[in-house]
Amino acid sequence: MTKNRSRALACLALTALVAACGSPEPADLVLLNGKIVTVDEAFSIVEAVAVRDGRIVAVGGNEIVSAYEAGRVIDLQGRTVVPGFNDTHTHISGTPQRELDLTETMSIGQMQEQVRAKVAELGEGEWITGYGWAEDQFAEQRMPTRADLDEAAPANPVTLTRAGGHSAVVNSLAFELAGIDRNSPDPARGIIERDASGELNGIIRERQDTVGRLVPPATREETRPSFVQNLTDLLSLGITSITQAGVSPRGYEEWQTVYDEHGDVLPRASVQINWAGRERMEAFGMRSGDGHEQLRVGAVKVFVDGGFTGPSAYTIDEYKSEPGFRGALDIDPDDLRTIVHDAHEMGWQMGFHAIGDAAIQLIVGQFADELTANPREDHRHYLNHFTVRPPPEVMDLMAEHDILITQQPNFTYTLEQRYVENLHEEHAAHNNPLRSPMDHGVFVAISSDILPIGPMVGLYAAVTRKGQSGAVYGPDEALSIEKALNGYTRNGAYVTFEEDLKGTIEPGKLADMVVLSEDILTIDPERLLDVEVETTILGGRVVYER
Repeated sequence: MTKNRSRALACLALTALVAACGSPEPADLVLLNGKIVTVDEAFSIVEAVAVRDGRIVAVGGNEIVSAYEAGRVIDLQGRTVVPGFNDTHTHISGTPQRELDLTETMSIGQMQEQVRAKVAELGEGEWITGYGWAEDQFAEQRMPTRADLDEAAPANPVTLTRAGGHSAVVNSLAFELAGIDRNSPDPARGIIERDASGELNGIIRERQDTVGRLVPPATREETRPSFVQNLTDLLSLGITSITQAGVSPRGYEEWQTVYDEHGDVLPRASVQINWAGRERMEAFGMRSGDGHEQLRVGAVKVFVDGGFTGPSAYTIDEYKSEPGFRGALDIDPDDLRTIVHDAHEMGWQMGFHAIGDAAIQLIVGQFADELTANPREDHRHYLNHFTVRPPPEVMDLMAEHDILITQQPNFTYTLEQRYVENLHEEHAAHNNPLRSPMDHGVFVAISSDILPIGPMVGLYAAVTRKGQSGAVYGPDEALSIEKALNGYTRNGAYVTFEEDLKGTIEPGKLADMVVLSEDILTIDPERLLDVEVETTILGGRVVYER
């Protein structure tokens, strides 16, 4: 019997004894008459849970309710409760006034209307930015171009980033201000796309900062209200914990400010810090794990390669769409090795971006070399993404050195066409693998990288392996709904060294729970996309109700 299971049984025995004695204990919240999926080691399902001072004090059958006198009682009426979702790789920020939200934009024509409206709001000459478009969902079924943006905003520089963040479309004025024309060379680690005649088509892969560097920065005061709102909105999706996938050491100050003011009603956050050189990292003065229950420092982050929203992920085989092209590394291998050594020696956890199989092979080898030369118990270094499945020996090496993965199965759904266009059949079939790394003994947590951020898409894709077209990719990579839920809750807590604090519904843990509209363990997997969050509970307080 496990320690957690023994503790739960002991707690049940105690509450039964209290009830028998007729002296109920105080509680802040009691849930009863539910299907409460604890996601403990035995994947136990109970009917009731009691909460006091933000922590779970008891779980069990409805009989435990009589042991508590609660300030609030919620009759679940048979509904399903799961631990709060833990998104271990996401990007949350504030929104400048000049920024367009393009996540729900369904056509290039609609994008043009949004740009025109922003021009009218800001006036001519002002920079216009945006994020979230995806050609897969456009009615025109093509990429937007420089000409499309020129038509909408001939007198405003415009740069609009694709969902995923690895490419952007810009207009002619933005190119002109950046000093880029048809004769300009590609920037290091990036590509400026051209049409058949050699003219710029408006798309920049990976190095959209060649234009974006000219955009006037927004003040923290301008973006803070929307930053708080964007964090708050996660609660409606059942997300009670996140890992922010990279801010500068100075950028962490804004997270501290926001959480000092609003942290008790925001999802708990672990914030990855972008590597800024050994001297600046030492001056930062904190390491992975520093902080508190609401906000803590996460792993250090480095980009090893690009992504498929570029596309420029670094692969072993050439791209199907571009013979001879294998993507590119985002960093020199010697520089990468130095960072790995310094970060490991300084006591940082490392969580590096690696999407292509060649990038994965490179960084796993460097992690393994460093861990062999300088062993460190329970380091929990991990890879963000792991999109193109590497050779089996690479996964074996990961298991040998306890290198973890934070995976995004939702990419299989939303980036389907990118994989079909760029990857040969075997790699496309096993994009964003889940089962095979687990079979090799690699620990896998599940997250979203905001493509999209809703956990139900990730659960759906993990279980069905379906893209938006309905095609199935690598059914042998599919997980059971139980394992997928485990990956989105319990495993996320392990990645951030918080498995004793959250991730399951067990006595002693933080009372972060979600009430769902459907029983995700028994419904047809095709219906997972329609499941809604009814209630979100954070630290024993109801923070969202539909």
